[in-house]
Amino acid sequence: MPDADVLQRLGIALLLGLLVGIQREHAASRLAGLRTVPLFTLLGSLCAWVDGRAGFAGVCTAAGFAGLIGVVVVGKIHKLRQQPEEAGSTTDAALLLMYAVGVAAMVGPITIAVIIGVTTAILLQFKGELHGIVRRLGDEDLRAIMQFALITGIILPVLPNESYGPFGVWNPFEIWLMVVLIVGISLAGYITYKFFGDRAGVIVGGLLGGAISSTATTVSYARRSHADVNRVGSYTAIILIATAVVNVRVLIEVSVVAPTFLPAAAVPLAVLMVATGLAAWVSLLRQPRDSLHGERLPHHSNPTELKSALVFAFLYSVVTFALELARSRLGESATFVVAALSGLTDMDAITLSTSRLVASGDLPAEAGWRLIVVATMSNIVFKAAIAVVAGTAALGRRVASYFLVPLAVGGGLLLFAEPINEVIRAVSEWVRAVPM
Repeated sequence: MPDADVLQRLGIALLLGLLVGIQREHAASRLAGLRTVPLFTLLGSLCAWVDGRAGFAGVCTAAGFAGLIGVVVVGKIHKLRQQPEEAGSTTDAALLLMYAVGVAAMVGPITIAVIIGVTTAILLQFKGELHGIVRRLGDEDLRAIMQFALITGIILPVLPNESYGPFGVWNPFEIWLMVVLIVGISLAGYITYKFFGDRAGVIVGGLLGGAISSTATTVSYARRSHADVNRVGSYTAIILIATAVVNVRVLIEVSVVAPTFLPAAAVPLAVLMVATGLAAWVSLLRQPRDSLHGERLPHHSNPTELKSALVFAFLYSVVTFALELARSRLGESATFVVAALSGLTDMDAITLSTSRLVASGDLPAEAGWRLIVVATMSNIVFKAAIAVVAGTAALGRRVASYFLVPLAVGGGLLLFAEPINEVIRAVSEWVRAVPM
């Protein structure tokens, strides 16, 4: 390794050690601070350099680590004798980790060492905030997080990554990976919703409702409209905002499953989102300003329940098979029927199935975005029906009338699909031509 490269890596190790050392000094740690942490970080880098230069096969690095452990143990014993009530292990762990960061800075990609070093400093600095987050999480919230860990870390790795069934569309690992994606998005919204407490404004209620489940949000506020007829306008705005957020959720799913499909899907979905958002904005303008605050959020169920995950896995499998059957045996028009039926109650399954087909090359992107638009329009119609059936007459009329805006825009997108595809192709070519 050239000397300049060695000096650069030593400098980065020193800076990372100083960053963590400053934090420990500020926290009044008696074991290590501004000078001790960077010294041990540099020690790790130098030991790794000596091993590589002299061919010691890690002996020097191991010896340095053993010495560091000795220092930590002696320091811990002294601290236990002096202040047994403050015998925490945070600084000890930080010292050991920063020694390893010093080693990584010398022998591995420097980016990894920087990420770990900076992350360590952040975790140390935001102790109060992190403890506050844990204190605000209830038993149900922790259960949701642990169930997500079960779904992701235990069930997913043991599933076979092979295709089964007709057309080879059922891959257990892939199906459950889609479950992990959807549950993860819903869990993020669910945890965020918990931190807003029992009350939030109309805009926040709509944003979180769309992140967790726009259909459940529509049902909740439709039922609530019977108890408080004076807030029908606010409930209408929340339903519209939640519906607009669905388009963001769909774009996230597309970007994860089929990044190459994103440029084609982004244009029509962004147009639909803007149309629905404008309808929500008009609805908000018609409400008194004081009615936009203090809205009680409805209760949302735990999105990580195994039963719900299995139901989505089944739904995704059915939609995937139906799309493949329609595409290969019945023609393109039949796929739109599948999209419309699937989109009635759930946008996730049809979005993921369509993205998968586009990513595999079995479905053109130009047809893929139209399927998602059809599913979105079907989902809007279903929400309007919920508002009419489960809500008051006033809520049903308002929601249905405002939903005419995105429905008309969606119809226009489908009617002028060819010109839109030309625009999408031109934009995609321009993006590819831009030097990175």
